[in-house]
Amino acid sequence: MTIIENQAAVTPAVLEVMRRTGDPRLREIMESLVTHLHAFVREVRLSEAEFQQATRLLNTMGQQTTESHNEFVLMAGSLGVSSLVCLLNNGDGGTTETTQSLLGPFWRMHQPVTAQGGSIVRSDTPGPRLYAEFSFVDPEGAPVEGLEVDIWHASPTGLYENQDESQADHNLRGKFLTGPDGTVRFRSVRPIGYPIPTQTTVGKLLAAQNRHPYRPAHVHVLAFKEGYKTLINQTYVDETEYLTSDVQFGVTPALVGHLERHSEPHPEDGEIGAWYTLAHRLHLEHGEARLPIPPIR
Repeated sequence: MTIIENQAAVTPAVLEVMRRTGDPRLREIMESLVTHLHAFVREVRLSEAEFQQATRLLNTMGQQTTESHNEFVLMAGSLGVSSLVCLLNNGDGGTTETTQSLLGPFWRMHQPVTAQGGSIVRSDTPGPRLYAEFSFVDPEGAPVEGLEVDIWHASPTGLYENQDESQADHNLRGKFLTGPDGTVRFRSVRPIGYPIPTQTTVGKLLAAQNRHPYRPAHVHVLAFKEGYKTLINQTYVDETEYLTSDVQFGVTPALVGHLERHSEPHPEDGEIGAWYTLAHRLHLEHGEARLPIPPIR
């Protein structure tokens, strides 16, 4: 490396250092990152004040990330990065439809084991009852038995239990095991669309861009079994707002499940007013079973 004579000499000097990286994949990533990052700075002619503000924002985002909130995951989704990474890495390299989706910032490990057909409502949670059925098939279309399936979703107030002290621990969360038919059945309350947190850096960005903060109603799924790539999914209901304007850019046609309203007495629970069923089929791919890094504790 030589002494930097001018701005044009910066990028070649940094790339020369990046090329010394021993790990081939890390070297590829760092060379591309430096190339595109430097090009971005030149293209927008980033000012010193803007650069200082950017570093301050990154510091603030780190401070806003806690055991129950992950600001960087929220930002990645709001910029479409999470959705892009998902679609590039699934569905035969992004060429076919996939039921893989975003993990989101609220998955927790060690969700409570729940019996097939059991309820994940663990504290007083008003709202119409939901009876859901998710079926899981392998690439050949056969049901997958022995899948460990995590289910979680926000309450009708639009908050996950880790965001809301009034909810019991693990409310609207459960872990299930598929039987020979490859299906998980559970009872809950109807999910609704909700706003992502707006009191943080991401919220300020949305306001500056005149964007709404809403996500369409959905249920989260994570399915794990050796021999299959871990399935991470958000199943969106077809009767909800914001399907075409999700703030996290997460909705694809393969992720939309059918929500059906019923008014007759439930065959098991009797007169309960209006109730809903949600059915969806999810497709697994062969691969390595690896759990993601939990965004929260």
